[in-house]
Amino acid sequence: QVQLVESGGGSVQAGDSLRLSCAASGRTFSLYVMGWFRQAPGKERQFVSAIRWSGENTYYEDSVKGRFTISRDNAKNTVFLQMNSLKPEDTAVYYCAAMLHYSVPPSSSGAYDNWGQGTQVTVSS
Repeated sequence: QVQLVESGGGSVQAGDSLRLSCAASGRTFSLYVMGWFRQAPGKERQFVSAIRWSGENTYYEDSVKGRFTISRDNAKNTVFLQMNSLKPEDTAVYYCAAMLHYSVPPSSSGAYDNWGQGTQVTVSS
């Protein structure tokens, strides 16, 4: 089990930026991939981004490419999601997720073992 604590959500205007943080504790030695998902009202949970805990591989949903950047600090067991040029359609509850065992693809919510509580991101026009 990995415990995830998220922070950085809030309410902003279109074009503004936010940085989400997700601090992991517990079985962090088992971390394979950390990911971000989001779920808007009336919509399915959607993959946003993911990063391998080792190596340089990152993954992005097409709608956030060029605007969002995922990064990590392995020493602090923390993953970040820098969100720039936010749009109203980015409004959602954002969830941090940890993949502890081999599974593919990283865009699949079913591949992740532990989830944070979620943090609300609201973007107004």
